[in-house]
Amino acid sequence: MTSRNGKLWITFYHQSRRYRKSLNLDDTKTNRKIAITKTIPEIQYKLNSGEFFNNSKQKVPTVGEFAITSFALHSKSRKASTQYDYEIALRLHILPLLGNKPIDSIKPSDIALWQNKLLKNLKPRRVRNVRATLNTIFEDAINDDIIDKNPISRVKTPKIEKVESQAFSMDEMKLIVSTAKGELQNFCALGFFTGLRSGELIGLKWSDIDFKKKELSVKRAIRMGEISTPKTQNSIRTIDIIDNLVPYLKSQFKLTGDKDSFVFLNSDDTHYYDIKRIRNIRWKNLLKECDIEYRTIYQMRHTFATVMIENGEDILWVSHMLGHADTSMTLNMYAKYRKRENIQRATFLGTI
Repeated sequence: MTSRNGKLWITFYHQSRRYRKSLNLDDTKTNRKIAITKTIPEIQYKLNSGEFFNNSKQKVPTVGEFAITSFALHSKSRKASTQYDYEIALRLHILPLLGNKPIDSIKPSDIALWQNKLLKNLKPRRVRNVRATLNTIFEDAINDDIIDKNPISRVKTPKIEKVESQAFSMDEMKLIVSTAKGELQNFCALGFFTGLRSGELIGLKWSDIDFKKKELSVKRAIRMGEISTPKTQNSIRTIDIIDNLVPYLKSQFKLTGDKDSFVFLNSDDTHYYDIKRIRNIRWKNLLKECDIEYRTIYQMRHTFATVMIENGEDILWVSHMLGHADTSMTLNMYAKYRKRENIQRATFLGTI
């Protein structure tokens, strides 16, 4: 008799076949006595009479069938964008290979083979995300006493090779902002001078901006048409509007300020559905015009952190601007060190 998630389970063999069964009892001293004196003897009797198997023929759901239950369980607690990502992972990468298998038949070797197939076409980071979707399904099945072990836990997660971010140089940043026109110029300035995430940029409202205090409040983000809170709790923040940004914000106010709505509006005077609407054409064309190799809009955020840190800004301030929980995250994730020539270090020591 063993304990799993606070519940009592038994393992037994019948006709050379191994079985594991939940006793549907909490793991307490009283229940252990009940299991030994009553529940287990009843199971032994039913095994000998054949009644056990007659009552145990309830169909075990397949991975695909139980996935429906799992998704329903989390439908109110997940952001719509997260639910959408999980649905894509399920439909494209889980159901084709594992969907029709009974969920209690999946072994660690099945997971390892499935993961190897995914790695042939997907990057390790994406495979990890798909694993997270399947992992949740198995954990929910454990909570419902359908299975007793999660086979994913015994298969190593694929390693992610650290991809070096490609921040724009100071000259590239200036060229991009000066080359862009109208709303796109203001959009780029906001991205380069605040470090906001792309979803936060298009989720910004004029009511979030205080020109007198020179402050900007980050309260929401937009992705796939969904207006939600920013990525983390620390991402909900009020940051400084640096002097360089003020002219661009005032320029944008002339374009959309009278709408008393979002700072950036599409041709229908509504907020952008997703950053793709700016990225796929306008951003790509802008980089071509500047003769700069394509990099994602997200690199404006990385550039902000890199440029500020390289030029001696307080790391605590930079971290707060980015909405990070602590400075170590800022340094590890966003601050790329660029070696500057002809710089003498530790000159304050003098001659010792």
